Formats: sequence, structure tokens, C-alpha cells
Amino acid sequence: MSRARVARRIAAGAAYGGGSIGLLGVAAVGLLLTEMQLAKRTVGNGAAPLPPVADGLYGRSFGTEAPLRLALLGDSTAAGQGVRRTGQTPGALLASGLAAVAERPVVLRNVALSGARSDDLERQVSLLLSQPVGPPDVCVIMIGANDVTHRMPPTESVRHLAAAVRRLRTAGAEVVVGTCPDLGTIEPVYQPLRWLARRASRQLAAAQTIVVVEQGGRTVSLGDLLGPEFAANPREMFGVDNFHPSAEGYATAAMAVLPTLCASLGVWPETDRLEPARRENILPVAKAAAEAAKEAGTEVTGARAPWALLKHRRRRRLPVATGGGPEAGLEGTPEDAQA
Repeated sequence: MSRARVARRIAAGAAYGGGSIGLLGVAAVGLLLTEMQLAKRTVGNGAAPLPPVADGLYGRSFGTEAPLRLALLGDSTAAGQGVRRTGQTPGALLASGLAAVAERPVVLRNVALSGARSDDLERQVSLLLSQPVGPPDVCVIMIGANDVTHRMPPTESVRHLAAAVRRLRTAGAEVVVGTCPDLGTIEPVYQPLRWLARRASRQLAAAQTIVVVEQGGRTVSLGDLLGPEFAANPREMFGVDNFHPSAEGYATAAMAVLPTLCASLGVWPETDRLEPARRENILPVAKAAAEAAKEAGTEVTGARAPWALLKHRRRRRLPVATGGGPEAGLEGTPEDAQA
């Protein structure tokens, strides 16, 4: 995808979403950088543990033959940074949830890297596609927060994401992208940085949605990952470093992603039929992207170009396991990853 075309997609999403952050001017950008440095000194004063290894076989009660293959890619939120137990990671929660809905075992492979930006997706996709077992059946990508905090140009960010989705779709995998979370609710971040971070996060999320849908993927808004529920309950929803989600936070994010993950494989009980009472609609892709960025848990998938389907799927509560053992069907171990 050319830079010019990517720039047009970002401009379209910004137009529906309320304007471009670039209009804030040089003085505002200087203030943003100063406040960002102050925030970085505060965020992370707690020590976040390394993400637990969650690769393995889930849903063993359904047998071990012909498992679905699920892969996670992205940054620390996909890796599960901030929790100490395997069963609390988003990968484990999604794998066990998919196994329960599909009534099939699921093999999880997580190649996400803490601190990764969208330009690391090429390496992660290559790592997945080089496996002798073949491409995953479905991939979940969570990326974007580090692109905002490291000031990666949005055109570059979404260009890398589009290329990753295109490679995975060409290989035969379904793709679900959890778009950039709302960074405006990180507790140590104050105004005006909080407002700027929220604006930048939503605009990147909208741009991500546009390019993902164009490449045949689906998106889910992850505003809840650092959104209203986190702002209301920061002590419960953030981890020990006040930046990464806690176990409850990851469960909230997993509940938002699971319906779309299952629907991409045709195993979710709901159909793609519109429910007007749930504010579902067919909209131009850019408008659907901007609307989704405002409301966490909103799914956007392609209908017929240039239209997209805006869905608010009903969530099902996920158990928050206390470990990676048999609780809640979380039977995966690192050794099982070879299955």
C-alpha cells in the first residue's frame, strides 16, 4: 500500500473522527513531548513481571486431534505483560474461550513482544509463517500503543499493519486486530497530555480499522483496555506498574475480542445480521472506523467496498483463572505447543 494511499485513509478517518491531531501546532507538540517525559518517569515505578509463557494446548477435554491453531501478535498487551500467571494472559483466555465455543482443542502460539511497534510485525509474521505446521487458522493482533508513545508517524504505523494483515490473509489465516487502546486513561498521565493521547489513540485506531478491513480482516475497538472501565477502577484494572492491565483488565479485553474471534471462524452463535436496536449498521468504512474508535468492543468487518459492517456482539463472561493448570479448561503448557 503506497504512502499516499495510506495518508488518504488516515485523513478520511480523521475527518469522520473530528479532525487531525496535526492541527494542534508546534507549541502543542512541544508541550506534548515535555509532558510525555514527565509521565514516563511516573509510569512503571512498579515492577511489571515478564509475561508468562502461555503457548500450548487448550481445551484438552475436547481431545487432542485436529486442533484449531490460534496465534497472537503485537506488543506487551498481546504478550500479557503485567500478570504473573499463564491463565491470566489474553492468549490463554482467548484460547480457552475459543475451545469452549468451538468445542475443539486449540493450540496457542504467542509471538508478541513487549515494547513492539508496528514495524516489528513483519518479523512476527515471518516467525509464524515459517512454522512447518502451516499458518494459523486465526491470528489476533494487538498493536498501536507504542506507536503513539514513540511518535511513529501514523502513515508508517498503518502501512506496516496492512502489510502484516495482507501476508496472513494470503497465507489463509483469519485476522482479528484489537486496535490501539485509549492511552488517555493511564493514571499518571495528566492534562493536556491526557487529551492529546486520547485523540492520537482514537485516530490511529480508526486508521488501523480502515486498512485492516481493506485487507480482509476484522477489528475490535480496545478502548476498554485502557478506557472507561479502567478510568473508573484504576486500582483494579491496572497492573502493579500502573501502565499494563491487571488480570481483570485482560479479562475485560478478552471478552471484547472473543466474539469476533469466534465469528471469524464461523463458530459464534450470533450471525452477521444487523440488529438496529444495538446500533448496528452498514456504513462507509471510514465512518465505521471512526464510530468504532469511540466505543470499545465494537467490531468492524468488510461488507462490500466501500462499505463496512458495524457490530456490537454480545459478550460472554470469561473465567479469570488463577493459573495455567486445569482451572477453567486452561490445560496448556509450553511443552504442548509442539502438538
